[in-house]
Amino acid sequence: MSAGLKYFFSKDHTWAAQGEDGLWLVGITDYAQNMLGDVVFVDPPKVGQSVEQGAVCGLIESVKTGSDLYAPLTGVVDAVNEQALSSPERINDHPYDTWLFKLAATASGAEGLLDQSAYESQL
Repeated sequence: MSAGLKYFFSKDHTWAAQGEDGLWLVGITDYAQNMLGDVVFVDPPKVGQSVEQGAVCGLIESVKTGSDLYAPLTGVVDAVNEQALSSPERINDHPYDTWLFKLAATASGAEGLLDQSAYESQL
């Protein structure tokens, strides 16, 4: 995990960490990438798209299966990580350093998300 960032987790195996710019970085957890296997394709939400906490906002495909991507927070997508799109294997190699999209949260942020110990205890 990136030093200086505090990670929060959804029950849907996404993580969110607020950057210094106030935007939330969003990715999938180590558990999720392990369950998926080798990630080969990512279809994140589009820049400017509104997403709702807990709702499907994209897709991740691996050699084994496809899986819905759930928004950990409600907000508007500010950026998409082009490196993750062009090299999706980075998600397997570094799931907590490879964000998929940045989100400007419109709700109270991490409310309703789990800290690391609570997330790990539900696995």
